[in-house]
Amino acid sequence: MPGTVGRVPTPSAPVPGARAESGTTHSGGAAVLAHPWASTPLGAPERWNPAVRAVADLILASPVPMALLYGDDLVLLYNDGYAELIGPRHPEALGRPAAEVFADIWPDPGIGDVIERAYRGESFLEREAVLPVEQHLGGTAEPAVFTRGHSPVRDSTGRIIGVLTVAAQTTQLTQQLQSLSDFAAALSGTLTLDDVARVTLQYAINSFDADRVSFAIDEGGNWRMVRRIRGELLDEADERLPPLWRRAPAESPAPVVVTARSGVPCYASDGQPLRDTAVDRHDQKIRALAALPLRSSVIRGGLEVGYQIPHTWPAAERALLAAAAELVGQAAERARRFETQHGTAQLLQRSMLPEQLPDLPRLRIAARYAPGVDGNAAGGDFYDAFVLPTGALGVVLGDVAGHDVQAAARMGQVRAALRALALTDPRPDAVLAGLDRLVASLGTEGGTHELFVTVVFGVIDVHRERITLASAGHPAPLIRRCPEDGEPAAEYVELPAGAPLGLGCRPRTATVPFRPGDTLLLFSDGVVERRWQDLTAGLDGLSIAVTAASSGDPRALCAVATGAVPGATEDDVAVLAVEHAVRPSRSASMEVPAEPTAPSRVRHWMTAQLTDWRVAEAVVGAAVLCTSELTTNALLHAGTAARVEIDLSAERLLVSVADSGTRGTVTRAQTDTLSSRGRGLGLIEELSDAWGTDPTVRGSTVWFEILIPAE
Repeated sequence: MPGTVGRVPTPSAPVPGARAESGTTHSGGAAVLAHPWASTPLGAPERWNPAVRAVADLILASPVPMALLYGDDLVLLYNDGYAELIGPRHPEALGRPAAEVFADIWPDPGIGDVIERAYRGESFLEREAVLPVEQHLGGTAEPAVFTRGHSPVRDSTGRIIGVLTVAAQTTQLTQQLQSLSDFAAALSGTLTLDDVARVTLQYAINSFDADRVSFAIDEGGNWRMVRRIRGELLDEADERLPPLWRRAPAESPAPVVVTARSGVPCYASDGQPLRDTAVDRHDQKIRALAALPLRSSVIRGGLEVGYQIPHTWPAAERALLAAAAELVGQAAERARRFETQHGTAQLLQRSMLPEQLPDLPRLRIAARYAPGVDGNAAGGDFYDAFVLPTGALGVVLGDVAGHDVQAAARMGQVRAALRALALTDPRPDAVLAGLDRLVASLGTEGGTHELFVTVVFGVIDVHRERITLASAGHPAPLIRRCPEDGEPAAEYVELPAGAPLGLGCRPRTATVPFRPGDTLLLFSDGVVERRWQDLTAGLDGLSIAVTAASSGDPRALCAVATGAVPGATEDDVAVLAVEHAVRPSRSASMEVPAEPTAPSRVRHWMTAQLTDWRVAEAVVGAAVLCTSELTTNALLHAGTAARVEIDLSAERLLVSVADSGTRGTVTRAQTDTLSSRGRGLGLIEELSDAWGTDPTVRGSTVWFEILIPAE
């Protein structure tokens, strides 16, 4: 087996690296998918995990011998090239455990244990393994040199689900083959076109030692292009930000666009291939260029690799480039589908959540929602906050079981009904009793008894400094107490959870003090529940993190809460925080146009506003610098107008910059006048006391908080 042989087998043993004899039937993509996988640990193809499907697509589309060894049994799935390498063991090897297929050599040192090490997370490269292979002419066994690379394959949660093996009968390009194996594994974990572009550019610039690489995708009316130049200084903050795309017209003469339109690769060994489309001196210096189309049925694009010196493009390198382009095309196709589905699911989810929370003098409110699973489905978590006829504030957070459109629709029904009931009779027990009848009716109407809904509802009376709460099967809320003469401390409200809605819920209420400086935190179970961990540990972790927070600001506490318990969760995460402010805050906002002069305008406006509010000079300087950088990043990576909001209380200054999330209106020439990418995030980390990012209905919001020193 090309992935497991570490010594020269005896001529009498089956040769796992042997070529297939003439007349051997090769698998082909359709034949492989037609294999009876349902009887194997992989299961039927239509039920495959998205990560397995992604790797299978990569393998079957690649001309390079590749195989996936799946699960604890290391079940084999491979392409034509790999079938040729394992010779007479194909096609019976399909769907069988590798240890059975290669039973004669698997136990030997350096063979099966290599794959098992990769399955535990260790990438492996065998550069020169010498195997006796029967030649097609003469029938004599002569040594052949194979290069093999193995990389662990992970699913969307980071769990290793198998091993990807790439093999070739060659002594050349060994490092590039290992890179291709790692590249395929990295692409299998990408979700968006930004992810695909980032992984592709990094791979191409390093593996081919190129001076310039670029990637282009058809956007319908025009092309979206991104490039990387060798020697660019990119820090970790840069790598977390979206790539810098620029637009090109539909009929652009750029080689990468021309080859993407035609589907025909082109190679230039020496000349000025970018003379007519160069945007700067880096493009003008390119003398050798390869442009390859991304072969995909649903998306058009191209990959471009260039050098500043003449380059002959040997056949082996062309084959490697073609294999890389195939992998990128498959990944880009999946990413386009994901972005479409993800956008629809998230728009549905967020359209059922409040776009704006109440703005009250003594109550500051913030919320955060993050989808579980892979982010590609609508969920059932919800929150709301609204002013009641009595002047009190109603707050709610609930969870409808499920991660589909039906769960989101039920969530919308429950949220709307709760608000209607509360506006009629705001008593929390009466509201939940009415909701219980509604959920029971929905279950009867749908013919199901599996409609599982939990919710906690509270009424905040700021004048009486108290909260009245009721729960239907939901985790108890947390209150961060912050007395003027003591240290902050978080405590869970002693609130009877009761039964979930629809099961004859008889809610009981609890009324607790809610004094100035206190912050209420409502949360879904996705915040504290982790697989293989006791729930008590999660609740304790949340309490400790909230107690240690730098302030009781609700936006900061939402960020603290969502990151309080380590480990990934498959559930949705929703948090709602309300702070009883010691004193009313002052706020102001500014709409920022998508122009290169915008950061300067923001600096002047903010300096004047904070000076007028008599904020300490040191705080003004830090806040203005951070806000300028956040505005710059919004223009660079969203390309749309932004909104800057500042909120000043006696304890802290909170600044947020929101964008609407669509790129393209700020051109590359304009962005060159702005500050360097990634610098803003580093400054915020250094100059602020807390910061974070929040997704919104459209786009995202980045915020930071600076504590005001005591006079």
